[in-house]
Amino acid sequence: MTEDVRRVFRMDNEVLAFRFTATLGDRGSRTPRERLTDAARLKMWLGATGLDVMDVSPAGLSDAVELREAIYRIGSAIAAGTRPKPKDVRTLNAVAAAGHAKAALERGGAVWHLTEATPVRDALGVLAADAVRVLGGPDRGRIKNCEGPGCAGLFLDTSRGANRRWCSMNTCGNKVKKSRIAAG
Repeated sequence: MTEDVRRVFRMDNEVLAFRFTATLGDRGSRTPRERLTDAARLKMWLGATGLDVMDVSPAGLSDAVELREAIYRIGSAIAAGTRPKPKDVRTLNAVAAAGHAKAALERGGAVWHLTEATPVRDALGVLAADAVRVLGGPDRGRIKNCEGPGCAGLFLDTSRGANRRWCSMNTCGNKVKKSRIAAG
């Protein structure tokens, strides 16, 4: 696929699992934008995150979307101070347990080795394990939904005062500031 990954996907979230949830954009709007429109797009996104797979089946795409939405619903529940739905937690845990990817330090960087038999399942397992780490970790109280118009994306507020409002200053924060200037 010749499309530029940065034109298709938002890759600016520092939490891998939350970056994955951004493959459905504009969640807070009337018309969310699906970026994983086909298996080739999932393959592109996985490759851009270092989880290279040779091929993605329609079933693999369906599994990925199911995981993505479970992560998003759990993260949004935590951000709202409510309890995640047990079905979403079961989905997340099952996908995390099913992956067999191995982390390695190579050429000064972290890489993932996926099995030849189930690379998509392994890649999804990496995403699920990252979600478990963040959603169940000590910083879970810093998980927020973006307040940017139409966004509602998840992010981990690492600001000193825990007062960050936008998933990214370069996108949502910038839009809000530009609209304030235009209105002012």
